[in-house]
Amino acid sequence: MKILIVLTSHDQLGDTGRKTGFWLEELAAPYYAFTDAGAQIVLASPKGGQPPLDPKSNEPDFQTDLTRRFEADPAATAQLAATVRLDSVNQGDFDAVFYPGGHGPLWDLANDSHSIALIESFIAANKPVALVCHAPGVLRDVKAADGSPLVAGKKVTGFTNSEEAGVGLTDVVPFLVEDMLQAAGGQYSKGPDWGSYVVSDGLLITGQNPASSAETAAVLVKHLGTSGNA
Repeated sequence: MKILIVLTSHDQLGDTGRKTGFWLEELAAPYYAFTDAGAQIVLASPKGGQPPLDPKSNEPDFQTDLTRRFEADPAATAQLAATVRLDSVNQGDFDAVFYPGGHGPLWDLANDSHSIALIESFIAANKPVALVCHAPGVLRDVKAADGSPLVAGKKVTGFTNSEEAGVGLTDVVPFLVEDMLQAAGGQYSKGPDWGSYVVSDGLLITGQNPASSAETAAVLVKHLGTSGNA
């Protein structure tokens, strides 16, 4: 089992002067869900190399046993420091792809032609795509085989408008994940703010927020196990 994890390379939180990037828990929890299940992992980002970490995600209130495990893991941190360039990866080398969130993906991966084509190729090859928190936003311009939005008619979730309001960034982000998924025809649903909530529809697995990252990864692992790719 070989899983690609795609991280953002974007580190500016709009024009606020503050930093953003990927959310640590949304990488760490899936990373160990996959490695503990025996999967081989490749980390990629648009620019390659060390992707930017959202500094807020490493504050004490947001640290977990798994974020601490990741930061104390020399192999994991070395792999993170040397992500491969997204334009160099091939869908055919992997069984699935996972996108952690953080606000960064809304600025770069949502518009990245390589990311869009990669997701479309995974779906076309009947391979699962899992995304958590803000990462479902990268599906904005992804199309199904018939040219319609990939999420049209599909059960999906992602970071809620109320959660975005809760962190005070409604007017900073380039678009709201909940609004985008609904506008693209997705059958959007959500659980309570900040609680784990995951939706699976065929090859598409989406999680609502950071607390959903471990469950989203577990659903992906189970999908791979039942589809014979494990």
